[in-house]
Amino acid sequence: MKVTLWGTRGSLASPGPDTARYGGNTSCVEVRGDDGTVVILDAGTGLRGLGISLPRSVRRVNLLLTHLHMDHIQGLGFFGALRNPEIEVHIWGPASTTLDLRSRLTRYLSPPLFPVHLRDLPNTILHEVPCEEFEIGELHITTALVCHPDPTVGYRIESPDAIITNLPDHEPAVVAKKFPLSADWTSGYNLAVGSDILIHDAQYTEDEYKTRVGWGHSSLAHAFEFAALARVKSFVPFHHDPSHTDEVLDDIIDKSIDLAQPGFAVMPGMEGATFEPG
Repeated sequence: MKVTLWGTRGSLASPGPDTARYGGNTSCVEVRGDDGTVVILDAGTGLRGLGISLPRSVRRVNLLLTHLHMDHIQGLGFFGALRNPEIEVHIWGPASTTLDLRSRLTRYLSPPLFPVHLRDLPNTILHEVPCEEFEIGELHITTALVCHPDPTVGYRIESPDAIITNLPDHEPAVVAKKFPLSADWTSGYNLAVGSDILIHDAQYTEDEYKTRVGWGHSSLAHAFEFAALARVKSFVPFHHDPSHTDEVLDDIIDKSIDLAQPGFAVMPGMEGATFEPG
């Protein structure tokens, strides 16, 4: 299994000198199974570049949306596979309490926000999550709701030789005066426990988080504590604040490592980075 980061930012950020290494695209991660299965986690602006890179032989793409905030779906309209009648695109994502997934996505893929209607895209099949565990090629997928404003789903992806958990927008400390809580009371724990790679929200410094409690994102300190609680093998800090330059991110990640002294590897989420666990 191979993991490639195509977008690592938390909201709109323009690529430039201050985002040269960490990148300027919003959330999008590619997971490719050893059998050629393609799974894409979220459809941020990084999806356009990912789509261009897909081999011409690909005939099925699986897109797993954690939630429908704009920074996680803005790349959808620019994803070439959606307009290719030879490619079957399966999209998983959460409904709301009042609208099914199709109705929610139609709000974006229709005028005036986009000129092409969702109904006009060929070979697009929708699935709602959370749901029972399912298989995509050799990959086994588990889903569950996690703490973030509006319905948000985390994904656990298991191959024969590795486990990856994707929690890009997650605030497990929001209800806790002291964090972490026990495993049974911690959002996302059952998805993350024992993962070879945990991709997790790490948007804020401790000082920033104090004025943003309840916004749905984690401080780096909380993200490190969550990773330790879940006993992961490696941790990818993700969903970087777009106001943080490369130099700021280097500094706060290094300081967080020094403070936490983690018993797992830390691999900063940089656009273009690839990982091959297992």
